[in-house]
Amino acid sequence: MNFLYTIIVFVATFFLKIAAIFSKKIKLFVDGRKQTFRKISSLKNANTIWFHAASLGEFEQAIPIIEELKKSHKSYKILVTFFSPSGYEVRRNYKLADVVCYLPLDSKANAQKFIATVNPTVAIFIKYEFWPNFLKELKKKEIPTILVSGIVREQQVFFKWYGGFMRKSLEAFHHFFVQNNTSKDLLESINFTNVTIAGDTRFDRVSKILEQDNSLGFITEFKNNQYTIVAGSTWQEDEDLLVNYINNNASENEKFIIAPHNIKSDAILDLQKSIHKKSVLFSDKADKKLKEYQVFIIDTIGILTKIYAAADLVYVGGGLKTGLHNILEPATFGVPVIIGDKFDKFQEAKDLVKIGGCISIKNQAEFNKNFIALKNDANCRSLIGNINKKYIEDNLGATNLIMEYLKDKI
Repeated sequence: MNFLYTIIVFVATFFLKIAAIFSKKIKLFVDGRKQTFRKISSLKNANTIWFHAASLGEFEQAIPIIEELKKSHKSYKILVTFFSPSGYEVRRNYKLADVVCYLPLDSKANAQKFIATVNPTVAIFIKYEFWPNFLKELKKKEIPTILVSGIVREQQVFFKWYGGFMRKSLEAFHHFFVQNNTSKDLLESINFTNVTIAGDTRFDRVSKILEQDNSLGFITEFKNNQYTIVAGSTWQEDEDLLVNYINNNASENEKFIIAPHNIKSDAILDLQKSIHKKSVLFSDKADKKLKEYQVFIIDTIGILTKIYAAADLVYVGGGLKTGLHNILEPATFGVPVIIGDKFDKFQEAKDLVKIGGCISIKNQAEFNKNFIALKNDANCRSLIGNINKKYIEDNLGATNLIMEYLKDKI
């Protein structure tokens, strides 16, 4: 199996270089990795704490721990690696990290060179990133390695009859901090008992949002004290339902703020053209009387969290097809959240749908029914919003558990 994995990595490396010619995203993936060893060279002989996240969502789970470590271990360097361009390109200038770069592809040579250069004091992997050669090298060097906000599922290779090679790689982890009982039980079923149910560090992260100033003058002007729906991180399939509702069901005193995932100019213009109500773009808001518009399209990034603070109802995109985006950020503001029906991989979504803080829809009829019902029932919105707020409050503390463990490792 080890030999087969080596062949797979070699073949993937070859074909990715070819695919990069035709795909901008894959080109970022390939070209970005060319800079990795130059970047990490600055960490040689330094005391370094290494965080690895697949993408942007997983990185959010690392932030509370990084913030605490920067307070308690100021002399240490922080290295953050990403697998995906969608994480690296957004967080490449993260101010609390000394180096942000791509993780090299998981070949034996790359793993050996990377670990020899960085020689981290501790390695912290986020959620479900498992790279056998890197883990093997960490174990060989006896470097404390932990998984935080971990999720494992029965469908993963570790729990298959042919998964011995991957199961062995898990021996590199000194401790698993997982999100739920299912993950703990599954790990124990393959004889890993060094497991703690700590929950998700993102709860600690989003709870701090309420401590900051979330006001945005242009959003306040647009809202104009009217009922406002915020649709965050929407994809085409989300926007199809939303635009249909706006064009055919929305009342004149119902406002919409849409923050698409794809903010390329052609996609934004197509979205705006499809909307029959008076709309304005963030990039074109100067000198506009924003309160006169019914739809505000946010064609920029970095401000969605603050926009959620102005919502009476939130729709979070990705749950119909592509992959659900962060629902904890709007939930922390105590507002109802509506999502698509594909959320099985997201523990917080499963929890909130079960307890009634989050409503799942799968088609236009369900979308319209819930939007209309919640618009007309302020008391219902308040009750649902309070469920979300309490859920956040009840799940705080993962960061403290992890920091307590790390005291003996750093």
